[in-house]
Amino acid sequence: MSKTTEKTAEFIENAYPAFDASKAIEQVSAFTEKGVEQSKEVLAKFKADSETTQKALETSFASAKAASSNLSLKTIAVLRANTEAAFSHFEALIAVKSPSEFVELQAAFVRKQVESAVEQTRELQAVTTKAVEDVSKPIKSAFEKAVKDLKVA
Repeated sequence: MSKTTEKTAEFIENAYPAFDASKAIEQVSAFTEKGVEQSKEVLAKFKADSETTQKALETSFASAKAASSNLSLKTIAVLRANTEAAFSHFEALIAVKSPSEFVELQAAFVRKQVESAVEQTRELQAVTTKAVEDVSKPIKSAFEKAVKDLKVA
């Protein structure tokens, strides 16, 4: 040992005669082990929560994909119906014999299109509302579980 180390050890022995290094080492060791165990528990909980969140997001994305496809198909059906109605109306307008018949046909077409638009809007709104509920359900459940677990802890 060097002179400085010897002097330091001698100083500690003289200054702190009741100091037992073995007890201090045991306490530091116990404290360290407790810290490691707590870290392992936190890491395990974090891993479990991360996996739960990942599953919720995967489910949510799958729901979003299905809802998007459903909404797209519904929108295409609406566009197709409106296009077919417009072509049928144009065919009927070509065969018109008088201005009064033209006005009558046009008024009936507009009335029918407004009624169709209202119904189509209701249908699209229902599909969209269901899509939002389906997409948000897994995330909402995961959030509620996390809040519940947080209250317990």
